[in-house]
Amino acid sequence: MNPQDEWHMLQDEERLFCDVLERICAEKIAPLAHDTDENSTFVHAQLRTLGEVGMMGANLPEEFDGSAISAPALLRAVALVAGACGSTASALTAHYLATDSILIGGTQAQKELWLPKAATGVALGAFALTEPTAGSDPADMKTRARRVDGGWHIKGTKCFISNGGVADFIVLYAVTDPEKAHRGISAFIVPKGTPGLEAGPAEKTMGLKGGHVFTLNIDITLPEDALLGEEGKGFRTAMQVLDNGRIEVAAQCLGLAETAMKAALAYAKDRVIGGEALSDRQGIRWMIADMGVAYRSALLLSQDAARQRDAAHHGSGGRFSLAASMAKLAASEAAGKIADSALQLHGGYGYTRDFPIERINRDLRIMRIYEGSSEIQRIIISGNMLA
Repeated sequence: MNPQDEWHMLQDEERLFCDVLERICAEKIAPLAHDTDENSTFVHAQLRTLGEVGMMGANLPEEFDGSAISAPALLRAVALVAGACGSTASALTAHYLATDSILIGGTQAQKELWLPKAATGVALGAFALTEPTAGSDPADMKTRARRVDGGWHIKGTKCFISNGGVADFIVLYAVTDPEKAHRGISAFIVPKGTPGLEAGPAEKTMGLKGGHVFTLNIDITLPEDALLGEEGKGFRTAMQVLDNGRIEVAAQCLGLAETAMKAALAYAKDRVIGGEALSDRQGIRWMIADMGVAYRSALLLSQDAARQRDAAHHGSGGRFSLAASMAKLAASEAAGKIADSALQLHGGYGYTRDFPIERINRDLRIMRIYEGSSEIQRIIISGNMLA
């Protein structure tokens, strides 16, 4: 099975975009992945490279200097980046969460100010929603924003914020009216260097070591126009952004799984034991077949979600929350199994850091947790089915 054959629905221009991106990833990003992981170095250089080829704004329309590719093409593009380096894809898609927030919820002036800089890679974004006591249920957030003369005072703590300590701007979610539950949540744009915004050291994580996550301590004052769009619309914006983000997590999973599967197939063909290639053994062939089925099932669900995202963007479809949750759940679970099987097939070599399979297994583990855990996705899916 050649995963490239599964992307026949892309337009010629999008195929060219992905072809160029694949070459750039192979030449300039994949070679840095091992050292990035070993040294826990943030992926600044890789993001600059992606900015040069239009990936930092691939989720944005041409009006704001974006690449304006379709959602299925974006799915493939993110998968290519992830297949080269999971850390780079993690930082990239965190940037998308911030820019999608502005695109969906911001005023025209805010879009014109921030999105062109973000699209070209001049400004890196972060999305600050999660808190120590408000992860799966953002409505429980404790960060408060209250009106003061000339603007807003915001106080609270955010945690596990990708790019948070290195971003040029942060889209920050806070409660503006505690009496209204989720309808009392608003969003704000916080520029880098705002007094009272303090990031702790990057968390020491199991995987994605070059895509840093931070705790943010917040005691800041912002001008009136820092409010993203309208007061009380933050929760709705965040949920729409997370629909997009879950498809992008699926894309990351597909890219990492594809790399693991290719490595496993090559190893099975080359490894000879007792005069017989591993790939000639029935038990190994069954493992390979299961990997292929898992990959294709996740791919088809992800492509369906991407098509629904496109339809919603063009006004010919409604919310795609169910499709996004199904794609995220299926891809993250499938990728974990594929990478584990690939490691098993490599035997002891797969357990060493000399082979990328070990890193891929660590990078993939968070995919079943962030952007809504597998358990949360099952609650969303079952709720839709029972409605």
